[in-house]
Amino acid sequence: MNRAMETGMPVLRDIHGLDAVPWWPIAPGWWLLTGLLALLVLAAAGRYWLLYHGPWIGWRGDARRQLRALKKSLPVEDPHSIADRLSELLRRIAMAHKGRREAAGLTGDDWLQWLATQDNSGFDWEQRGQLLLTAPYMPPALAVARDELAALIVAARHWVDAATPVKRPGKFKPRLKQLLRGVRAGV
Repeated sequence: MNRAMETGMPVLRDIHGLDAVPWWPIAPGWWLLTGLLALLVLAAAGRYWLLYHGPWIGWRGDARRQLRALKKSLPVEDPHSIADRLSELLRRIAMAHKGRREAAGLTGDDWLQWLATQDNSGFDWEQRGQLLLTAPYMPPALAVARDELAALIVAARHWVDAATPVKRPGKFKPRLKQLLRGVRAGV
């Protein structure tokens, strides 16, 4: 037997260093920070998709709903009033798509040429779109071809689907730039 055990004294052992701190698994605070960052990225991506690609939100969704309603009412309503409503809707779509400054003042053949340049689907707005200019003002006795109106509605739907949104400056970026300029000037 050992002498230390005989005397009743505790047995002393050598000092050992601490184990190295592992970097994985990470601490709970880092998990929380990573989760919050992922949530922010998902929220930003979701907002972008809803604003620019969401089928039911924004000017695109509204335009699709109204074009669908025009197409449904085409067989039963007066084609003159449908042509008038379609012409007005195309104006509103153009202003939402390109801005009031660029699209609001266009009339007649200039309007149809503008539509042709903005539509990348290849629809002949200059020839087939003449109905938009003349049908709302025709006397009720003159017939308006419903199939031509239907083709215009389909072309408008393709234009809405293919249109890229306008980049409008927000209020945050100019304020941030102004703030950064002030910070740089003070440094």
